[in-house]
Amino acid sequence: MGQTKTLRLILGDQLNASHSWYKRQSDDVIYLIAELKQETAYVKHHIQKVCAFFLAMESFAKALTEAGHQVVYLTLDDTQAYSSLPALIQDVCLQYQCGRFEYQRADEYRLQQQLDDLPLKNISKHCYDTEHFILPFEEIAQYIKPQHHNLLESFYRKLRCRYDILMADTHAKKPEGGQWNFDEENRSPLKKNDLEHIPKAKTFNNDVSEILQRLARHGVTTFGKAMTQIVWPTNRKQSRQLLTHFITYGLPCFGRFQDAMTCQSPDAWSLYHSRLSFAINVKMLSPMQVIQAAVTAYRKFPERISLAQVEGFVRQILGWREYVRAVYWMNQPQYETLNTLEASNPLPNYFWNANTRMHCMAQSLGQSLDYAYAHHIQRLMVIGNFCLLTGIHPDQVDAWYLGVYVDAIQWVELPNTRGMSQFADGGLVATKPYVASANYLNKMSDYCTQCEYKVKEKTGKSACPFNSLYWNFLDKHQTRFENNPRMKMMYAQWNKRSEVEKTEIRQHAQYLITHLNDL
Repeated sequence: MGQTKTLRLILGDQLNASHSWYKRQSDDVIYLIAELKQETAYVKHHIQKVCAFFLAMESFAKALTEAGHQVVYLTLDDTQAYSSLPALIQDVCLQYQCGRFEYQRADEYRLQQQLDDLPLKNISKHCYDTEHFILPFEEIAQYIKPQHHNLLESFYRKLRCRYDILMADTHAKKPEGGQWNFDEENRSPLKKNDLEHIPKAKTFNNDVSEILQRLARHGVTTFGKAMTQIVWPTNRKQSRQLLTHFITYGLPCFGRFQDAMTCQSPDAWSLYHSRLSFAINVKMLSPMQVIQAAVTAYRKFPERISLAQVEGFVRQILGWREYVRAVYWMNQPQYETLNTLEASNPLPNYFWNANTRMHCMAQSLGQSLDYAYAHHIQRLMVIGNFCLLTGIHPDQVDAWYLGVYVDAIQWVELPNTRGMSQFADGGLVATKPYVASANYLNKMSDYCTQCEYKVKEKTGKSACPFNSLYWNFLDKHQTRFENNPRMKMMYAQWNKRSEVEKTEIRQHAQYLITHLNDL
C-alpha cells in the first residue's frame, strides 16, 4: 500500500515560494492552482488585475513544476463546469484519490469560510499558516480589540520594538533618531523644478494575450483598459527587480513626496512610490524582506536615504499593512455591512470611464482605469474624499475599489475604504473623516491649474465642487463631529459664516449631489 495522497490548494494570492510546504518533494503530494470563474465574479474586476493574477499563478505553477513538485494547473477552460471552489476541490480530490486535503489560511473572510465549511467525505482536512505576515494570526487579538478604535501609532510602535526595526535601544523602547514618526516631513508637494527628477517607472512587458482570449471566451465581465502586455511583476524575479529599482530610485525621496500628486510628468502615475503592493499581496515578496531591503539601503547610503524617507516607507508596511489586516479579521463579517453615516447615493458613471470635468478626478480615475493603480493619496484624498463628500453608498465604493486596483484583496481594501476613506465604520480605523476642500488638492497637486472649475470659488457654475461639498458635509454631520478635537478649527470657521452664506453653500452642494453625473 502506498502513502495516502494529499491535495494542497494554492490560492491566487498565496504565491509564496519560501513556504515550508516546498522544502521537499513528494510523489504523494499534489498542488492545485486554478483559475476559477468564482474569483472573477464576486465583484467586477479591472481586466489588468485578472490578467496579473492569472499570469502570476501560471508562473508560480511552472516554477513549482521545475522544482520537482507535482502541480495541477487548471485554466478557465478546465474549470468552467465548476460553480464554486468547494465543488472543484471535491472533484479533484476524487479524481486523484486523495485522502487528505491541506490549505493555507485564506486572507479573505469569504474564502476562509468556504474552506472551513468544505464538506469532504472520508478525507481529512488541515489548515496551515501562510507564513507571510509579520504579526502571527493567532496573536492579532493581543494587539487589536474588536469594535473599538485601536490607535495605529501604538500598534506600530509595538511592532517596531518587537522586531527591532529602526530602534536606537529596543530594551529602552527608544526609536532611532529620537522620534517614532516622521509624518510631518512626508507631506511636501512637487514644485516645478522637482518634476524633472521624478524617476522613470520600472515596468514589465508580460504577455497576457492568451489570458485575454480565455476571459473573452468565458464571458468574464471586466472593466478598465485592456493591454496585451501588462506592466506588473508576475514572478519572483521581476518582483525583486522592482524592489531593487525602488530602493535605488524611489526610496531616497519617497517619504518627502509620498503625498504629492502631479499631471505634468510622463511618470506621474508612479512618482516615488514602490508599486510593490501587488507583489507583496500575492506573496511573491515577503513584507519583512521588503522592510529589510529598505533599512539595509538606508544604513549603507545614509547620505542618499534619510531616516525620514525610510521610516515613512517602513510605517506603510510594518505599521499600516499589518494594522489593517488585524482590524479586518477582528471585525469581520459585520465590518463589511457598516454604514455609520447612512450614505446612499449611487456611484457616478465617470468612475467607469473618467469622463468628468473635475480634473483631479479625471486624472485619478483615468490613471486607475489605465493602470489598475493609483497611489494612496489619489485613492484617499481625491477619489475617496469625493465619495465621502457626496454620500456614495459604501457598498458601491467598496466594490469599485476592490475591483479596480491590481493590489486590492478584501482584507486590505475593506479597512482602507469603508474605514479610513469613508468613515462608514464609525471611527474603528480613523479618528476623523478624511475630507478636504479644493485648497488641499491645490496644495498637494498641480491638478487645479488645468481644471475648468475655480479652486477658490464655493458656489456658482465655475466653483470647484469640492468646496461646497466639503462645507455641506461638515454641516450635515455637525452633531457627530463638532467636538472632535481634530475638527474644531474647521467648525469654528463654519460657525462664523452668515446664515445667508451657509444656505447658498448647502443649496449649491445639494444641486451638485443631485447632478453628480454631470460634474
